[in-house]
Amino acid sequence: MTNPSEKQILNLPFTGISSFGKYPICTDLNELDADVAVIGIPYDMGTQWKSGTRMGPRGMREGSTLYSFGLDGAYDIEKDIMYLGPDCKIVDCGDVDMVHGDLEQSFENVEESIRKIVSTGALPVVMGGDHSVTIPVGRALDSVGPFHVIQIDAHLDWADHRSGQRYGHGSTLRRLAEMDHVDKMFQFGIRGISSSKKEDVDAARAYGSEILSPRQMRKLGIDALLDLIPEGENYYVTIDIDGLDPSLAPGTGTPSPGGLFYDEVNELLEGIAKRGNVIGFDLVEVSPPYDSTGITSQVGARLILDFISFILKEKENKPALELTAHTSN
Repeated sequence: MTNPSEKQILNLPFTGISSFGKYPICTDLNELDADVAVIGIPYDMGTQWKSGTRMGPRGMREGSTLYSFGLDGAYDIEKDIMYLGPDCKIVDCGDVDMVHGDLEQSFENVEESIRKIVSTGALPVVMGGDHSVTIPVGRALDSVGPFHVIQIDAHLDWADHRSGQRYGHGSTLRRLAEMDHVDKMFQFGIRGISSSKKEDVDAARAYGSEILSPRQMRKLGIDALLDLIPEGENYYVTIDIDGLDPSLAPGTGTPSPGGLFYDEVNELLEGIAKRGNVIGFDLVEVSPPYDSTGITSQVGARLILDFISFILKEKENKPALELTAHTSN
């Protein structure tokens, strides 16, 4: 028991440096030694309307300080489970360098950074930025493919181009589908009038994509939803914050009513972590300029921490399960 008279360092949310979750910082990827590498991509040249997501990584870092649990980890009272204990090696790798006005060089920098992270065996966790940043991330993951893409989003993001521009935030999933190391697509939360052209939806379905709105997801239920995803395979998960209802996450450039709730996304992420091997994930489209209370940045940070918790817990449990199976044989 802690001595009440003993002075402690509390490291409260409003003190110190706002690294993600108050985790250690490693900005030299050549020296990376971690289980999880969190990295920001402060890029929003791909947005079609309201800019501001370039400030997303900074906003989520600040929001994450509320959930900086300290060395003992995070106790989930509902599940009676301890997550993110002292053995979890999580680091904040800072931000990928951006070159204003130069899409190609910015994307090259993203791809190079993600390749370095993957080469060390760390799990890349990406904070956007607009959704186009997932394109160079996807390119960089060719060494760990093939993998399925699971998208949580209000929008299909399957536009081929806009006046010749093929790398906007509305073309992300189509660009991923063109990569040889990407297999199936699962697009959850898709909704809203004019979120996609009919020909884009037809093209996605012709590719084989599973497309479900929040209402369709609720009718199916979580177990049936997870059964759609091939079990025991590799997944990359891309989370657009506008997949959530704007009552929970208003700070985004293209909010769409009728979205998912936090508990629904949390449960889906836990199920994905249990179902197979998550090779990386991103959370994009948080735009602090439209987030006067900071709640969107906090929700985004919390979902990132939730998913990291679920992924690392499964890796922690896997050796124990393998040992049990080996002993029983």
